[in-house]
Amino acid sequence: MSNPPTSPAGADAQILAELSEFLRIPSISTLPEHHADVAQAAQWIATFLTRAGLDHVAVLTTARHPLVYADWLHAAGQPTVLIYGHYDVQPADPLDQWQTPPFEPTLRDGNLYARGAADDKGQIYAQLKAVATLLQAGGQLPINVRFLIEGEEEVDGQGIEDYVKHHARDLACDAVLISDTPMFAEGHPAITIGLRGAVFAELTVTTARQDLHSGLYGGAAPNAVNILCALVARLTDAAGRVTIPGFYDAVRPAPEAERAAWRRLPFDEEQYRQHEVGAPALLADPEFSVLERVWARPTLDLNGISGGFTGVGSKAIIPARASCKVSMRLGPDQDPAAIAAAFADYIATLCPATATAAVQVLGTAAPVLLPTDAPAMQAATAALAEVFGAPPVFTRMGGSIPIVSLFVQQLQAPCIMMGFGLPDDNLHAPNEKMKFAHVVGGIAAAQSFLRRMRS
Repeated sequence: MSNPPTSPAGADAQILAELSEFLRIPSISTLPEHHADVAQAAQWIATFLTRAGLDHVAVLTTARHPLVYADWLHAAGQPTVLIYGHYDVQPADPLDQWQTPPFEPTLRDGNLYARGAADDKGQIYAQLKAVATLLQAGGQLPINVRFLIEGEEEVDGQGIEDYVKHHARDLACDAVLISDTPMFAEGHPAITIGLRGAVFAELTVTTARQDLHSGLYGGAAPNAVNILCALVARLTDAAGRVTIPGFYDAVRPAPEAERAAWRRLPFDEEQYRQHEVGAPALLADPEFSVLERVWARPTLDLNGISGGFTGVGSKAIIPARASCKVSMRLGPDQDPAAIAAAFADYIATLCPATATAAVQVLGTAAPVLLPTDAPAMQAATAALAEVFGAPPVFTRMGGSIPIVSLFVQQLQAPCIMMGFGLPDDNLHAPNEKMKFAHVVGGIAAAQSFLRRMRS
């Protein structure tokens, strides 16, 4: 697809104006001082859907930030699609690294720069606009549609999780459409069919009642930081493989046909190392390719470590307490509860008698692997090929989207992760962007998908 002109005209100008208005709202869900802004973004969506002609539009209160619900259910005998997205965004720090202010949307070189442009305001706007335009043109939709849009995806998603568990019947649908994922690359649309699961935990090691003088007690008193480092060093080997007994037992291997398809993708490992990872070298595992390791294989990573004295100068102590945050990404068929238990058991066996070790599970998400032969998946495949001029590739994503597994469990409906972003959109980083042509294309692809879902 070609880039739009610097100043779009006609329908594109309206799209740019509406999306820019949405992006100007600093709906940062993690910061209490932006609570009112998050509520304003929810109301913006509700107003947009009301004007578009949706029914039962409601801003639903949760313990933290509201959900927005709406539906249009007048296509008798036709399937129903639930459209999900989120309107909350990450903080914009560090502000000095933005070329233009994060909440003043700027169109530059065909890209729309703003916090939330790709994650997820630009993408959910494409779905909103697709439905609104269809209703404006003909007064009806080809199928039935529900919207459920949350404001806590960047926090913990607890509000929508509780709502879905208690209102599954009210959300009955034949498919869930989600646009919160990227294409594989420019010119290569993608449908994400797999997400790794996750276990997030905190490991704390304690050795004494209090920090001790390293001169008076060194050589006798155990050191919590030393012991913690020794423990975590034994959780993985030099190639990054996890050493927890039984950790890999339940992992379903990727089919050879899927692995072969990944090998045909235009992936440059050296460019990936230099420009995306920025490391001197990547972890080496001759059994699995880079894409397979980040999409389908489980991992264990230390996210941060604390303990002892870290200020300027020196302080001669033996730390009595140290802790670290751990994330484990899970492959298909791994059970988060079983992995969390195996992690805690392994730590218990490794911990020496000179310390106690405690594991606190902070959160979990189940892995997801979706079938590619569902009618909704075929409709999405055809829609993307029609609009973007190339058949989409089926990819997986190394991250976790907990709501997807919940939708699969509670609604018993296939989830179609049809995103329009690009890998270099700087999600959660300064200068987040989305290609404006992909916003416009996303609207057209969503409309095509809805038409193709008609029976």
